[in-house]
Amino acid sequence: MSHLVPVRRALISVSDKTDIVAFARVLVEHGVEIVSTGGTAVALTAAGIAVRSIDQFTGFPEMLDGRVKTLHPKVHGGLLGRRQIDSHLEAMRAHGIEMIDLVCVNLYPFERTVREDGVAEEHAIEQIDIGGPSMLRSAAKNFESVLVVTNPSQYDRVASELKTQDGSTSLALRREFAALTFARTAEYDTTIAAWMARRMLGHERFPPVLRQGFTRHLDLRYGENPHQLAAAYSDPTASGPSVLNADLLHGKPLSYNNLLDAAAALELVQDLSETFPTSAAAAILKHTNPCGCAVAGSLLEAFDRAYAGDTLAAYGGILACNRVIDAATAASIAAGEKFLEVIVAEGYTPEALAILSQRWKLVRLLAVGAIKSAAGRPTAWRSIPGGMLVQDQDRLPVSLDGFQHAAGPAPDRAALADAAMLTIVVKHLKSNAVCIGRAGELWGAGAGQMDRVASCRIAVEKASARMQHSDGQIVAAGDAFFPFADGPKLLIDAGVRCIVHPGGSKRDQETFDLCNQHAVTCLTTGTRRFRH
Repeated sequence: MSHLVPVRRALISVSDKTDIVAFARVLVEHGVEIVSTGGTAVALTAAGIAVRSIDQFTGFPEMLDGRVKTLHPKVHGGLLGRRQIDSHLEAMRAHGIEMIDLVCVNLYPFERTVREDGVAEEHAIEQIDIGGPSMLRSAAKNFESVLVVTNPSQYDRVASELKTQDGSTSLALRREFAALTFARTAEYDTTIAAWMARRMLGHERFPPVLRQGFTRHLDLRYGENPHQLAAAYSDPTASGPSVLNADLLHGKPLSYNNLLDAAAALELVQDLSETFPTSAAAAILKHTNPCGCAVAGSLLEAFDRAYAGDTLAAYGGILACNRVIDAATAASIAAGEKFLEVIVAEGYTPEALAILSQRWKLVRLLAVGAIKSAAGRPTAWRSIPGGMLVQDQDRLPVSLDGFQHAAGPAPDRAALADAAMLTIVVKHLKSNAVCIGRAGELWGAGAGQMDRVASCRIAVEKASARMQHSDGQIVAAGDAFFPFADGPKLLIDAGVRCIVHPGGSKRDQETFDLCNQHAVTCLTTGTRRFRH
């Protein structure tokens, strides 16, 4: 048979009706008969396009609230019949099965539905498409004779092909679109399976087979280094703010490292917003580690204090804010010799956007919408050679009332607030991690060290200038217990007056005794916060 197949009949059934009227008109111009279903048929008829309804085509009514309409032998026979095999043609003639040369189907919006906050299970289930994937698979299997179209972005290519091939489609296009179709149905089914597993098998967080569906979202110039290829994939079921789904308002495309750092920065201010819901928060990160962070009554104050935490490390950093950036804050961000790679915020006033975009031609300005608690799946993955590690996300909240007073003077409310803020910051530092600060501000951090004393020493070095001029209660937080009292002694000798750590060491009492001797408050959390 010829590789060119004329399109004489098309079946159109779409959830996303973007450009469908224009596409149908192109088909009609080439003499194609349109068969359609439900809302699609209504939309096409209203636009003046002649449509043969699916019940006229099959001789069987749509029923069960639309659950059954295209699941019929006349539909699937018309898609699967092989035109070059005489026995297929004879069977089709005997049963009154008409050939379908083109199928245009996009599926019920299950992915979008389950991203909605509080979506009811019954509503989500009704968005599981059955007939659509069945038609797509039938048409794609028979790509020798049938073209299958799954996305409005493909309409122009089909129109161009019909024009250049005198109303026919080429095998190359049918083969290409068939491969894309099977990828789409696999993605769709994987997303449903993952949602079902989480919803129906909640007691079994880690199923025997891990099926997750991700969609390629961005082609990246390279990975962590220029010799590494990279791409970014998005989770079709994720809800809430995300750097992948943010609006890029200004600047060049995001890199692999930009995305990692921006995601880490966003997660930090989300955590701060949860514990301090009435405060503005700003965080500056380098290599996914916070180098500046503050909570305050205004975003301008939060940014200024965050940036002051480590002006050296902040150069070339990533800034995240839990508010809309206004003109005053933008002016402070843009002032002097500062340089930032990415800024993430709920949004920007027009004045702020103008200030920042004029200050830096290439800085990426991301608007993520309303900041709320960290969004996404309840599990986190990390690939290792040969497989994948899976764990719960660290979502345990930090509360001012969740500390245990282990030694030294009882803390006042200000000390508890600093303890909570720095406990959040240390959660976002690479282990081993220790950070120092006061009055809602990070002054210095030691992270990623092989021993905890080294982390204490680096944190003190970073914070020393601020500590020397402070007359208030300086707080230090660690992500895990101190195995010996040497780290706490280094912090106390430097001027720390409150130490926060999870506790749980066999030698905790040595740290408690040291704090009592020096009238230093010691608080324990009972929760380790490793971040590898």
